[in-house]
Amino acid sequence: MEAATSRKLFDIEPLRTQLAEERTAGRRIVLCHGVFDLVHPGHIRHLETAARLGDRLVVSVTPDRYVNKGPGRPVFTERLRAESIAALSCVDYVVINAWPNAVETITRLRPDRYVKGSDYTDPAQDVTGQIAAEVAAVEAVGGQAVFTDELTFSSTNLINQFFFPYPDAAAEFLQTHRQQQTLAALRTAIEAFADLRVLVVGDVILDEYHYCSPLGKSLKGEVINTRSLSTEMFAGGVLAAANHVANFCKRVDVAGYLGEERTHESFIRHHLKPNIQPHLFYRKGMTTILKRRYVEPRYLRKFFEISYLADPTTPIDDDTQLAAFLHRAAPEYDVVLVTDFGHNTISAEAIAILDQQARFLAVNAQTNSANIGFNLVTKYPRADYICIDELEARLALHARGRPLDELIVALQEWFHARYVTITHGYQGCVIYSPTEGVCRVPALTNTVVDTLGAGDAFLAISSLCATHNLPAAQLGLIGNAAGAMHVGEVGNRAAVEKVGLLKFLHSLLG
Repeated sequence: MEAATSRKLFDIEPLRTQLAEERTAGRRIVLCHGVFDLVHPGHIRHLETAARLGDRLVVSVTPDRYVNKGPGRPVFTERLRAESIAALSCVDYVVINAWPNAVETITRLRPDRYVKGSDYTDPAQDVTGQIAAEVAAVEAVGGQAVFTDELTFSSTNLINQFFFPYPDAAAEFLQTHRQQQTLAALRTAIEAFADLRVLVVGDVILDEYHYCSPLGKSLKGEVINTRSLSTEMFAGGVLAAANHVANFCKRVDVAGYLGEERTHESFIRHHLKPNIQPHLFYRKGMTTILKRRYVEPRYLRKFFEISYLADPTTPIDDDTQLAAFLHRAAPEYDVVLVTDFGHNTISAEAIAILDQQARFLAVNAQTNSANIGFNLVTKYPRADYICIDELEARLALHARGRPLDELIVALQEWFHARYVTITHGYQGCVIYSPTEGVCRVPALTNTVVDTLGAGDAFLAISSLCATHNLPAAQLGLIGNAAGAMHVGEVGNRAAVEKVGLLKFLHSLLG
């Protein structure tokens, strides 16, 4: 990097001092802010116009961790993006922002003008809601917001055309939906989720990662030895699904069992979103379900797992608490979402109550190493939406070699469900509804950090879509986008956010 360019790059506090000196000398400060993932003629004209509005032009660049436009974005790192902007002669100073938006930067740097492009003129079109806050911030420091009217391009469109960061199978599907102007419909639908009242019921699970570094084979036995590094715990199972839903709906309740011993209740309550009302019951002689995985941290390779579970042969004979709650409360919700991991939470009595009283019932019955062959979705006599993976579907109908299209139709006929979705890993998902037939939606990412919880993210958000009777392709698109975002995270460290999902969909279809 040339010295002239490097001299323009500042951290926020040294730049704050530098700009104070500029103001003392009577110079007016102009600030622009953005991602600038692919610098194009629209950016250059915008910055040149902004430079003419004052004496010194400052550009703050969104850091990588806050770009939030889905897997594969940003294409270029924050350092490269900052250097590209600094190379422009009209720019005097560049800073990599430390926050999700420009509010704190405006407050610290106190620009005379804060300049955005014409596509931000209407705050109603800003899915992040940040522009209004930034305008208020610049006015609070005595400055003025200005919107340029220059030639505009979309970095997202250019990146999708020339750097397409998604699997090849997604290209044709996304192009079709761009032409159908699907984006506006998706945004309208997602905003409408806010008014749903949702109950999420199922297994309370804590996922624990013990990060460790392999040392090699023990000299005194046939054992692989590792060095313990750190530990991280996540709210999983029904808690993770509830947290996803809570980012889209104003009111969410969650119900499930804790063990009376080692309840971890304070951790659980602390890791639920503020708009979630928990209904936690206690099972005698048990601990709260914990799944402890030993993980190599650099590549998140899992060595082995220890699960703290109830004895699967022990009948559910103390389900009066959850069953009584469901009998009383289930009819009050627009949708009941069941996350059944097969760990003796959902009794036959609870299933019968949901069958009779839930207005809209969305069900996932998971097959895992602790219950394979014993936790089939067919134990539910009714479901309006079924979301399971291919193995779970084949086990449910005892159909090892049956074509997937026939399998999904048979599942719908069994339940008379409004939709059935079979998730298909890297191949995306298959959806069937009697009115639309079979619809395939491809996967939307090649970037996988960790698959833990991705199915829960898909289930949670696609269930809201099913409740609103979205077209199957839109349901699959939103669900796959949620899953793609989640596999970019470690475990259930973060739930899928509404703003992030809207921005990802905009990056796909905008």
